[in-house]
Amino acid sequence: MTGNRMLSKAGQGTVFVAGLSYKTAPVELREKLAVHASRLKCQGCRLKVGGNLSELVLLSTCNRVEIYGVTPKVNGNIHGIFRHIAQGAEDFAPHLYIKEGDEAVQHLFSVASGLDSMVIGETEITGQVKLAYQAAQDAKLTGRVLNRIFQTALQTAKEIRTATGIGRGATSVGSVAVELAEKVFDRDLSEKTVMILGAGKMGEACVRHLNKKGVRSVLVSNRSFERAQLLAAEFGGRAIRFDDYLKAMEEADIVVSSTGCPHTILHRDEVARVMKVRGNRPLVLIDIAVPRDIEADVQQVGNVYLFDVDDLEMVVRENVKHRREELDRCQAIIGARAAAVLARCNAGAALVRRAVQPASGWGYEGMAGCAA
Repeated sequence: MTGNRMLSKAGQGTVFVAGLSYKTAPVELREKLAVHASRLKCQGCRLKVGGNLSELVLLSTCNRVEIYGVTPKVNGNIHGIFRHIAQGAEDFAPHLYIKEGDEAVQHLFSVASGLDSMVIGETEITGQVKLAYQAAQDAKLTGRVLNRIFQTALQTAKEIRTATGIGRGATSVGSVAVELAEKVFDRDLSEKTVMILGAGKMGEACVRHLNKKGVRSVLVSNRSFERAQLLAAEFGGRAIRFDDYLKAMEEADIVVSSTGCPHTILHRDEVARVMKVRGNRPLVLIDIAVPRDIEADVQQVGNVYLFDVDDLEMVVRENVKHRREELDRCQAIIGARAAAVLARCNAGAALVRRAVQPASGWGYEGMAGCAA
């Protein structure tokens, strides 16, 4: 029996995913919806109540913002939910996708396994899915259905990584950023100084990749100076206090920024002053943060080359053939695991696959106790 047929039985709720990703929306829109990890629980609570959902997991990364939910009836205004996240009247409708039942489950499994990523087979997304799920669990936003589905998704991601070659040669967004820098400088970074703004996982991925390329020096700046020191020491680099990163940028040839700040931290006038001190030597700025760290119009400054996370796709296209050859094997695993988990859920209480109906409104009653 197919997943769709199982889901057509009378049951207690619909499982769905609604969201947008790098495939459907540019970074200018995605950053308006980005939710910092520290706010996943609170924002999830607001969306669960306002959307009349019985279960919810909110996933927010640099490449996607998705709501996974279960509800007795999908009667919330999906577009209204996303306008609420953005705290504005932006129309996200042309960029949203909505999947239900087995399609939603298979989509989650593909996302968690890195198959729906800009870099096919990358591993960072698995940790991000796990973080989103743990945040929802901690906030008591999940129940029997999403607990089972997300646990199976993480198990499936592990199985795909060990049973197929999808991750062989795969890179993170951070290391792809380094590859882009190599293209700008004719693949020779040996005499270049690189600065990393933000010592998180993406920044660390950049440092690891750069270390293999033999760059002359690495500067690491982070709001936590201790974290910057630890990462810099591991690779023989130099830690920079966050208040001093503009001064240190005078030395850099390449700046990779991923701070997790909710607003831009580097502006046109600041970059213009830095370039004047540098004698207008070329400066490559690679912004892999969402929301973006670097103001878009800095590229109007002479000899400054700015790339954001969407620009990385041109690098990705060149090295994707091998991983695409493994996709059929991965999809077979996902199909089998999705059917199995839906059957287990169905045994307890059927998941009804219904068409999404337009909502008459979106309620916020009972949410005043949760800060925005």
